[in-house]
Amino acid sequence: MSFTFDRKIKIQLGLLTCLAVAFVTLTAFNYEDSEIEVISKHVKRNLEQRTQISNTMSKFIKSSQFPTEAEFDWYDRKDKFQISYTIDERLQSEADLLFKRYRPDYGAIVLLDASNGRVLALSSYEKGNPSASHLALRATYPAASLFKIITASAAVEKAGVTPYHSIHFNGANYTLYKKNVMTDKVNRWTRKITLKEAFARSINTAFGRLSLEMLEPADLLDFANRFMFNQHIPTDFEVDQGYAHVPTEKNYELTQVASGFNRINRISPVQGAMIAAAVVNDGKMLVPYVVDQLTNPEGDVFYKGEPLEKGYIMTAESAAQMRKMMEQTVIGGTSRKSFRNLVRDRRFSEIEMGGKTGHLTGDNPKGRVDWFVGYATDAQNRKLAVAAITISKKFWTVKSSYIGQHMFRTYFEPVVKKKTVATNH
Repeated sequence: MSFTFDRKIKIQLGLLTCLAVAFVTLTAFNYEDSEIEVISKHVKRNLEQRTQISNTMSKFIKSSQFPTEAEFDWYDRKDKFQISYTIDERLQSEADLLFKRYRPDYGAIVLLDASNGRVLALSSYEKGNPSASHLALRATYPAASLFKIITASAAVEKAGVTPYHSIHFNGANYTLYKKNVMTDKVNRWTRKITLKEAFARSINTAFGRLSLEMLEPADLLDFANRFMFNQHIPTDFEVDQGYAHVPTEKNYELTQVASGFNRINRISPVQGAMIAAAVVNDGKMLVPYVVDQLTNPEGDVFYKGEPLEKGYIMTAESAAQMRKMMEQTVIGGTSRKSFRNLVRDRRFSEIEMGGKTGHLTGDNPKGRVDWFVGYATDAQNRKLAVAAITISKKFWTVKSSYIGQHMFRTYFEPVVKKKTVATNH
């Protein structure tokens, strides 16, 4: 069925109005009604402008192109504008070089300024296919153990557990057998682990037990939606919608979802970076944008990009608890080997870093998926979020956690150099 352009715009604006109301509802509890109306109008305009930009820019971004000018369908007229981007050329170049150096079968990197949602790097690689569509925009990859972030956040916020909450579990670390996870019997093989260690080491059965003992299915679904699964992400370029199915009963399927041990729930690297950004940003979720400004032929700034806040998806206290778990991942968990040199480098000692890995075999594209999403922040309140994914058909060439730490090092290297020079003088 075909729609006219005018009808498409009306449908988009209707959806944007709903989005604006939803965004404002999350952030407006401290405002008067008149202030809420002003905020709602501002959010709606931001959403409308992003949609107009996305209608033109998505075809370029999907092809990894960043043209300096383009003709835009801006509401009821066509205009040609000069385009400035949020992309940091140094960081973008380094991300691209990583893939050229290690040549994974597939790979993508998303680097965000977590404090405002500016996209600093957006890199994609497919071996033997330089013209492939941008992999960072696709949500065809299993979320895998990244979903443990959602489960842990729900447990902290909804059930009030701390990183030091004890979980008893049976079975091996990385399996999830029904006979082990669905029983609460303690025997001589039963082990005890803190939530912090279970998160850092990605222990599936421990997270399965956590979902049965401390959470309701509705809690998991609520937090999946808070982290923007099952909904449109209103960037100024098209991003696939992530998907999370949560069963309505406490059963084996729920433990699979909670631990990330399924191939149904899917996520894009863009959303992965947003999740890490929300944790480092004290629970505030921001939606990324890549167009910094549009300038008309006369040199006037026609459009200026600005942050779009979804609001606080958890309290600052809960976000701080999550950072403790994510920090343990890079210090002594599944990312420790990749981060060892960076963690031991005294120049970076004041930079807090954390993350989460995930591994599972995917089918689109086919191969072993390796995830890392993480954050880094310093005393000057610079906040960085990254999502890296590599997919290998047979052999690994580089781990995504290594890519994550390399991007952190690249970003903060000039900062620590400047500080070292200042100290020496």
